[in-house]
Amino acid sequence: MKKLIYSAGLLSMLLLSGCGSSASGDEANGTGNGEDTYKIGVTQLVEHPSLDAAFEGFKKALEEEGLEVEYDVQIAQGDQNNNQTIANNFVGDGVDLIFANSTPSALSALNATSDIPIIFTSVTDPVGAELVKSVDEPGENITGTIDNHPDAIPNTVKFMDEEIDGNSVGVVYNAGEQNSVAQIDLVKEAMKSTDLSLVEATVSNSSEVKQAAESLIGKADMIYIITDNTVVSALESVIQVANDEDLPLFVGELDSVSRGGFAAYGFNYDDIGYEAGIMAAQVLKGEKQPSELPVQYPQNLKLLINKNAAAEMGVELKTEWEEIAEFEE
Repeated sequence: MKKLIYSAGLLSMLLLSGCGSSASGDEANGTGNGEDTYKIGVTQLVEHPSLDAAFEGFKKALEEEGLEVEYDVQIAQGDQNNNQTIANNFVGDGVDLIFANSTPSALSALNATSDIPIIFTSVTDPVGAELVKSVDEPGENITGTIDNHPDAIPNTVKFMDEEIDGNSVGVVYNAGEQNSVAQIDLVKEAMKSTDLSLVEATVSNSSEVKQAAESLIGKADMIYIITDNTVVSALESVIQVANDEDLPLFVGELDSVSRGGFAAYGFNYDDIGYEAGIMAAQVLKGEKQPSELPVQYPQNLKLLINKNAAAEMGVELKTEWEEIAEFEE
């Protein structure tokens, strides 16, 4: 996916270049069955493995549903102004559906239109963000899938409290992202029944992540990075600090474990993207309205531990963890 926000002129020229092409050049996906081609605007806050996996799952579902789709993929580079411009352009272009991959992307899409169907994913608290009225009755033109299993944060906090030496947990997050604030509130709530305490460091963009992580040195016994898009997009900066300082790094999704985090209670983002794609197919086929599709939670939660990361961070693996976790090198 190219990190570009296209001008209206360039976008029009690309769309006219032929059925099956897209603004990103190689994102078109179709079945070649001669049926109508649907135009889907894809708005994504930043590029990182979890959001990218969600989009791949979304595309896979639509392909399996037999729909021919032309994708216009736009990345906002973490800028809310870009988010809104992207959404407004999709409305002006008359796309058939908007796929919003992150809370800020979904909010901008909903602000731009009350008519075009919006399917979101990678959203933690759609009710708190005022994207939907309720999980069961989302809204006239919006619904989607949540990236927050209700047991993920409580299980992580419990593991840190019972299995890791130390009491202070450092967190780095973007306080301007509602998705992240909601998760931090859940972390604080889960810690009430433990001896753990929270050390907070906030950022407003990815360039501040390394300095924020370094500010935790000497203050935190471990680090917990939730599914904050700003921080996850610069996760390697946090991993470096964790490795250098022997600080166990807990993360919020399985992709971040593969990148070098120590452990996560998580699920596969391509799964929630796939479920969002099934919703989109139902809407595009005229089988359902967004208002008739309840918001969905992730179905499968597991504990994944990275053995190499554990060694880098000075964590001694316990044999009893083999009964509750999966491992990767």
